[in-house]
Amino acid sequence: QAARASRTIVIAGVPAGLLQDEVMADILTIHFQLSRNNGGDVEEVTYPTRNEGVAYITFEDQEVVESVLKKDQHLLEDKRLPRHYPLTVTRYCDNVSSSLIYLIMLPV
Repeated sequence: QAARASRTIVIAGVPAGLLQDEVMADILTIHFQLSRNNGGDVEEVTYPTRNEGVAYITFEDQEVVESVLKKDQHLLEDKRLPRHYPLTVTRYCDNVSSSLIYLIMLPV
């Protein structure tokens, strides 16, 4: 379980309700497999989750997590989306993900 957690990232800012969940999961998979996004082989995408707009991506190699986190900005783009969506990408950890969700839910 610990090894799996170290290969998982948390994605916030996923546009909810625009497309079917399976389609959005496919778009996320493609985004995080592309080398231009510092991506690599995706083992699993967990979407939707209990938190709206949040997905979990587990990679086959932990090195990919490090390279994805180094990218300054992730913009989710696909011809099926009306525009580009900036994503917040963080390392998976139970504490981090719950505090991240809290920050997202705060009114601006």
